[in-house]
Amino acid sequence: MVDELLSDNEREEALREWWRDNWAWILGGIVLGVALLFGWNHWGKHRQGQAESAALLYRDVETALMSRDVARAEEALAALTGKFDSSSYAAQGRLAVAKLQFEAGKYAEAEALLRKVADGAKDDELADVAQLRLARLLVQQGKNDDAIKLLEPLTAGGFGALAREIRGDALFAKGDKEGARAEYAAALANADAPIDRQLVELKLQDVGGVVPAASAVQRSL
Repeated sequence: MVDELLSDNEREEALREWWRDNWAWILGGIVLGVALLFGWNHWGKHRQGQAESAALLYRDVETALMSRDVARAEEALAALTGKFDSSSYAAQGRLAVAKLQFEAGKYAEAEALLRKVADGAKDDELADVAQLRLARLLVQQGKNDDAIKLLEPLTAGGFGALAREIRGDALFAKGDKEGARAEYAAALANADAPIDRQLVELKLQDVGGVVPAASAVQRSL
């Protein structure tokens, strides 16, 4: 209503006054917006470049794995983790090289890599996989109590059946057949569990257990 009562000259003068009072803020906002947009684009390109570089180094790890060359795989992994230690490529590389080391009998080296992933991977699933593999390695070395304790947090999750199976192996190795029976039976109770059901059934029978009826029916289908 007030604006309608102002003359053209008065409105023009008011606009000029408003501009004198606010031009610095407006210009600063424009500059900041441009800077943020430039920074975002630069960061995006930087991240893409980093990911591509990490992928190339991971490819070297894969090449060494295909040739079953442990020393070469370790060198390739060192190059990858030296530059991209916190990347998912580094975690996957550690898991893969640890498997190769385990098969070569380099248990201490494999354990160190698996613990690194289990304790520091940003991807929870990779961390869980590392814990499962570490537990198997601990059982292989006779560190059964350590394996049982390590797997306790996983028994109720998506890897629960696998964790139960490995805990059963650890308990059986300790001579606790009753405990092993309970763990194997719990592993088989999940019909959709990603386990080798026939193998776990054999383990259960070996410790005097009875294969659950649901498991037997499913196997016959």
